[in-house]
Amino acid sequence: MTAIIERKRSIIPACDIEFRRFVELLKATKDLEVVQAHKLGIAAIGDGLNTWVQAVKDYTGARAIYDHQKAATDIHEMTPQRFMDVMVKAKVDAVILFPQSGPASQYEWTRAAQERNLGVIVGGEMTHPRFLDGDVGEGKKNYTEIFRQLGIERPLPGYIRASAPEDIYELAARMGVTHFVVPGNKPEKIRKYKSLVEICGIVNPVLFSPGLVKQGGSITEGGKAAGEFWHAIVGRDVYEKEDMKAAVLEHASQLVE
Repeated sequence: MTAIIERKRSIIPACDIEFRRFVELLKATKDLEVVQAHKLGIAAIGDGLNTWVQAVKDYTGARAIYDHQKAATDIHEMTPQRFMDVMVKAKVDAVILFPQSGPASQYEWTRAAQERNLGVIVGGEMTHPRFLDGDVGEGKKNYTEIFRQLGIERPLPGYIRASAPEDIYELAARMGVTHFVVPGNKPEKIRKYKSLVEICGIVNPVLFSPGLVKQGGSITEGGKAAGEFWHAIVGRDVYEKEDMKAAVLEHASQLVE
């Protein structure tokens, strides 16, 4: 297993902010060993992804992980190759894939990344309500009432087949992927998917979890569920704080070895 991050445990800031604030975050956390990577998203596109990646390298020397929110859902012909070529040109270290449109796309997007020696981190289940079929949870809003006002009287559950995440994680593991995104606000699912990829032959899978703090997930409980190799992805509860360094250190104190 080639590690994307050298530490067994870390805090990964999710940098869904404007570039000026992003640079402030980099400067504030550059001396923290617990921050080994930064997760870049759509916010980075406007200024040029390569600009954001270079800033990560210049200020911190850490890894740059790109999350397209969500990649690997388009068709499997040509698009994955072009996408990964852009990633290579921008010099990202790893990409996060959420291949929700089927196994053919998952295979080709994953293979395109692997052929270019990009780190691959595959997610199958997301953290928000009404993601999986059968889930009619409300979250912070009463979606049942919102949809009723739009004229939809029947329950409107998640669109994704309930067993699809298991298939996604299994195919990823069979393709040699060793790094996975699992929902930090669902510890029981962390345990489930960790066990699944281990059954598929992945020894010491490396898990990454969003859905922490603001979305209700506990860093301590997530870490207990994840095992030895786990990285907590935290966004708003870092970059919205006046003292971002102190915020990271507070979250780091909750990492369970």
